[in-house]
Amino acid sequence: MIDNLSLPELVAQMFVVRASGCLFDHQIRYPEWEPTASKLRYYLEKLGVGGVILVGGSAAELAVRSHQLQSWAKFPLLLAADIEEGVGQRFGGATWFGPPMAIAEVARHDSGKADRYAEQMGAVTAIEARAIGLNWIFAPVVDVNNNPDNPVINVRAFGETPEIVGKLAAAFIRGAGQHPVLTTAKHFPGHGDTAVDSHLELPVLPHSPARLAQVELPPFVEAIAAGADAVMSAHLLIPAWDAEFPATLSRKILIGKLREELGFEGLIVTDALVMGAIANKYGTNEAAVLAAEAGADVLLMPLDPEGAILAVCEAVTQGRVSISQIKESVRRIWKAKIKVGMSISDPPQPPLAKGGSKNLQSLESIDLGLLANPQARSTAADILRDSLKFGGSLPLVAKKPSENQLLRNLIVVDDVLGCEFLGNHTPAIAIPAKYGYELQLIDDRTGAIAENTDPEHFSPTLLQIFIRGNCFRGSAGLTEAAQDWFKKLLKTGELQAVLIYGSPYVLEQFLPHLPPSIPYVFCFGQMPAAQSLALELLFGINETGNA
Repeated sequence: MIDNLSLPELVAQMFVVRASGCLFDHQIRYPEWEPTASKLRYYLEKLGVGGVILVGGSAAELAVRSHQLQSWAKFPLLLAADIEEGVGQRFGGATWFGPPMAIAEVARHDSGKADRYAEQMGAVTAIEARAIGLNWIFAPVVDVNNNPDNPVINVRAFGETPEIVGKLAAAFIRGAGQHPVLTTAKHFPGHGDTAVDSHLELPVLPHSPARLAQVELPPFVEAIAAGADAVMSAHLLIPAWDAEFPATLSRKILIGKLREELGFEGLIVTDALVMGAIANKYGTNEAAVLAAEAGADVLLMPLDPEGAILAVCEAVTQGRVSISQIKESVRRIWKAKIKVGMSISDPPQPPLAKGGSKNLQSLESIDLGLLANPQARSTAADILRDSLKFGGSLPLVAKKPSENQLLRNLIVVDDVLGCEFLGNHTPAIAIPAKYGYELQLIDDRTGAIAENTDPEHFSPTLLQIFIRGNCFRGSAGLTEAAQDWFKKLLKTGELQAVLIYGSPYVLEQFLPHLPPSIPYVFCFGQMPAAQSLALELLFGINETGNA
């Protein structure tokens, strides 16, 4: 089969391009990365690109979108998404789990329950991914987040020790592995102990080989043993292994360590080639060539797919990359496609051609009933509930001290314009409003706090902070606005209660300064379900909605 493909067709199979999950061009949110429909169809139909990573849109849209993409494709596609917290993390309407570190918190008290949760999370994610046409899950994260200042891994990790991370990641893989999807252990050899976001610049992992073998590698060993189909490389420089090239571009690491030492036989996929850690120095086309030279099978998200394909073809012609290596990568890719139920014919035919139609799920057969069923949503809520941290005088009795004072619901976020989990209907705003709290929503753009020490103007304040590690933010810690408001409210005596959603390291920064009488609730999740659980606990609301 492989021998029937031209060199450009072979190389194109190694590329996964990014696209919007929405159906129409006017819905595209990131035009630099997400091609128009005509350009995307050209990549799939004419160039024969091997896969697409999708972001945005609802789960129902994705079901139609995946069908559309497969119908355009020259060869059956791998359709992927970064759904580390369930399909609902990226595509509205599906089940949205709390971040993996929530399950690590459960593991502190009940390791058996945590294992079951991780396995159920993997199974639900796989079922719902398949229901909307996805066949490749870019999860689980297998990094050990032992650096509280890590701006990009943070709560995405299954914990802070290799033992817990390895155990829970393996359980997730077992759960997903019961269904025809691919799983991905990332980011090899471990992005957890960094304080630099590789989306912006290149982090350096300065550890010795002994330390890497003790902390970073064991979770990958467990993930591979559990059946991980793919391993995603990290954009990290690790001088102890390769002082010249980052892991994504290092043959010493991808072949020497991952293939030869760890014995991994599945797909090696790069992290996104548009990320600053790689693109800033090497450029997207040369980065693709270097990654192929290093032994990567799948080249993810080049900025210019057609240019990158041509560059890798030229590298083969020049002898930089052997044709036999390219063919071996495509064999692995096609083996993965067959595993998830695709028909690879000889010679290869488009999905709509005779004999290839089984690769396409008919629109009539889409079963949205598989999404966010009561059991899945209950499991997601149980994980969040079992990982809550709280203290102080609970429940909070919301009463105005005097008629001329307002109750204030002060919500601090990273970026007001980027808060898809907040709205007038969401619990963080709607529940306090029922108790008479007036909303004040701010971020770091809001400016300095005006000092006011007049008791007549005090506003008893519920402080809600949404902070976690996020790509491109460059920090996982407290924003200046959050710190300033916390200090100000403590100083004036206005602070009634604190709710923190996201990073447990933010809670650890607050607790030493928080008077024991002031109630606090911490939840790993930020989505509406997490807001409900936290506020119901704070106000003592029972299941019927009564305080």
